[in-house]
Amino acid sequence: MMWLTWRQHRKQALYTVLGLAALAAFIVPTGLAMHRDFDRLVVRGCPASAVDTPCDGFHEFATRYDSYIYVCVLLLVVPLLFGLFWGAPLVARELEQGTHRMIWTQGVSRRHWALAKVGLLGGAVTVLAVVYGLGISWWYEPLAYTESRFQQIFFDVQGVAPVGYSLFAVALGIAAGVLSSKVVPAMGLTLSAFIAARIVVALFVRPRLATPVTNDFPVVSDAAANLGQMSLGSWVLSSDVRRPDGTIVTSGAIICAPDDAAECLGGFSAELRNHQVYQPGERFWWFQWAETGIFVALAVLLVWLAVRRIRRIA
Repeated sequence: MMWLTWRQHRKQALYTVLGLAALAAFIVPTGLAMHRDFDRLVVRGCPASAVDTPCDGFHEFATRYDSYIYVCVLLLVVPLLFGLFWGAPLVARELEQGTHRMIWTQGVSRRHWALAKVGLLGGAVTVLAVVYGLGISWWYEPLAYTESRFQQIFFDVQGVAPVGYSLFAVALGIAAGVLSSKVVPAMGLTLSAFIAARIVVALFVRPRLATPVTNDFPVVSDAAANLGQMSLGSWVLSSDVRRPDGTIVTSGAIICAPDDAAECLGGFSAELRNHQVYQPGERFWWFQWAETGIFVALAVLLVWLAVRRIRRIA
């Protein structure tokens, strides 16, 4: 089975390795440059700088490298490509070409054939996704000083989350191939279902994976204290200004120094308070593992359903 699987999927493996090598050719040199300049301009250049009062070195670093953040948008498709070109053809191509009739009469049960192929490809995808996810985490580390790692898109392309997304995409492609019995429809179904699942989890499930923390502080206070207990890199779920009774006055935040409070408030009451709801930055890895677990569980369920369906194909 290992030899057969390699023969059938060696082109996908070769193209995937070449694609990741091309990505590494961009990630490694730019990552080294960012880490070097971050250490020179921010860490050693302005060690006392804060997010709300950045120094010139931080501005220089942000001006030079902020455009790299948009590369993360392109990286979102990497797990999906595993599903389209590894998962969808796995069974659909055999059914479409009719070769399954020969394979399933060669002394290997359908269940053994399916689990062997899924296991081998799943293991390969896991290794590649781990390398990809941890590599992007290293590359993105300096940029996390300007954009929280919790932000959508940035959360999705680093850490262990890409492993869950990739395994889910492959399992989704396999299940779609079993249902459609043709490669192109299976790829279309994989594409639409993967995007839908990712949107649902990102918008509705992820914010509820842990109870958020609230941070309340007056609108008139020392600027250094206004960050309160919210640390750098936290994920702000909501931020608004409220009256003492809890009524929302406006969204966002108002920060006024005591010496110019009257002009700063512009008619607002000094009794107003800022109310923030957020997930602390130190919960990043917990969220990564929790979301990865969700998609791995979905992948296992899809593979189980696909294998059951394979055993009933005429």
